Amino acid sequence: MSGETVLETEDLTRDFAGFVAVRSVNLRVARGTIHAMIGPNGAGKTTCFNLLSKFLNPTRGRIIFDGRDITSLQPADVARLGLVRSFQISAVFPHLTALENVRIALQRRRGGSFDFWRSKSVLRALDERARALITDVDLAPYADMLAVELPYGRKRALEIATTMALDPKMLLLDEPMAGMAREDIDRISALIKSLAADRTILMVEHNLSVVANLCDRVTVLSRGEILAEGDYRTVSSNPAVREAYLGTGHG
Repeated sequence: MSGETVLETEDLTRDFAGFVAVRSVNLRVARGTIHAMIGPNGAGKTTCFNLLSKFLNPTRGRIIFDGRDITSLQPADVARLGLVRSFQISAVFPHLTALENVRIALQRRRGGSFDFWRSKSVLRALDERARALITDVDLAPYADMLAVELPYGRKRALEIATTMALDPKMLLLDEPMAGMAREDIDRISALIKSLAADRTILMVEHNLSVVANLCDRVTVLSRGEILAEGDYRTVSSNPAVREAYLGTGHG
């Protein structure tokens, strides 16, 4: 953990016809850490993620990634720089196999073409790397199974594998544990921890036991603003944080 900032925002703000969803957020994410963004429903977490990944443009403020101002860039440009997002809803091709899904992600990394017209022998050259990525996320026995047939937790692991195929410097994970059983949560937690060995992770997560066990630093949002920041022990004992969570069902 270097302590060097890899992602930061300055006065990041987004309003929708007068409703301020994110207000003057100054976020600092240190390189090599797992950083959580938490908060009650409606706190602005998803809007903040949409701003960071450039699916939304800010009303005002700046976003700096790896020393570069990315505020005006498009989502694909940001991904090419190494800031890659996964979504709360699994975003894989359901009627392709796990291997084919990862291979398509590897094809995308080659440039502006998906090479759909290339011969199978050319595409199979990517299989070795694709299988390695599938093994990394504990999916080797499922390589030839259609994505639609995968158990839910395994489908989320496949999504992470396709994200890793883009060779990101930093991952934005949007509720990676949503809807998972305990066994899947433990598996994906271990996977996220292994991925963080040589990259940075920022995650939105409602499961506070996951945040407590996994994350180096936590930013708490409430009503679009940063309410508290620090390690989990610090923020969980903050009276203002407890009050913000009161009655939200997230304890």
